[in-house]
Amino acid sequence: MKALIAALALGLALPAFADRGDTTKDMKDSAKDAVDTAKDKLGTDSGTDKAKRHANRKARDAKRKARHTRNKVKDDLGVK
Repeated sequence: MKALIAALALGLALPAFADRGDTTKDMKDSAKDAVDTAKDKLGTDSGTDKAKRHANRKARDAKRKARHTRNKVKDDLGVK
C-alpha cells in the first residue's frame, strides 16, 4: 500500500520537474551549437566529421523544437 501511494505521489510530482530539465537541455544544446559553429568557421575538419556534426545538430534542433512544442501545448491546455 505504501509503495502504491509513493508511486502515485511521484507520478504527480514529475511534471513539475519536467520544465526545469528542459531548460538545462536547452542550455547544453546551445553550448554544443556554439562549439559546432566555431568548428565550422575554422574549417579544419574533414567532410565526414562535418557531416556527422551537422546531422547531430539537426537532431538537437528537432528535439528542442519537440520540447518547446510539448511545453506550449501543455501551457495551452493548462496542464502543470
